[in-house]
Amino acid sequence: MFEHPENEPVLTLTEEQCRKLLDNTRHGRFAFADGPKIEIFPINYVRDGDLLYFRTAPGSKLAAAEHGLDVAFETDGILPEQAWSVVVRGVARMVTDTAELDHVRQLGIAPWVPTLKDFFASISIEELSGRHFIFGRQPERDEDGGFRYDPDLKISEPPRHPDTSRLSRHDGSAN
Repeated sequence: MFEHPENEPVLTLTEEQCRKLLDNTRHGRFAFADGPKIEIFPINYVRDGDLLYFRTAPGSKLAAAEHGLDVAFETDGILPEQAWSVVVRGVARMVTDTAELDHVRQLGIAPWVPTLKDFFASISIEELSGRHFIFGRQPERDEDGGFRYDPDLKISEPPRHPDTSRLSRHDGSAN
């Protein structure tokens, strides 16, 4: 699906690649803070420009849009030997303008299940990021702290005595 540099199983996707994946996927997860709780719901959507549109019924998703909450949206795909994930951060809002409603109705968003979803909402694409993964087992750690990877081995062994002072792969501190 995407070319990776040699020995790099995780690829950071460009904005163009993320948008292409958003255009070719119709489902994802809509997440937001509802007071002290984090809510997450599956939704189906359509991307149109810098907006994701979805239909909803009265409830938490509609309330998030009515209040213009900051939200996150994630969609992904999993194949036998690879996977990808795209994350959108933005603001949810109700679609109430008559001209915009007419436009959104033409996008063909339909509920998955036979329930009434009379309201349209959108998520603005304020931040967009994505990654593509090539599957494989974990590499083996060397005694000197490096690692080795033998593609012919079918399993990997976790270290017998992991260094708990290195909780983050970035700087050795807990994040």
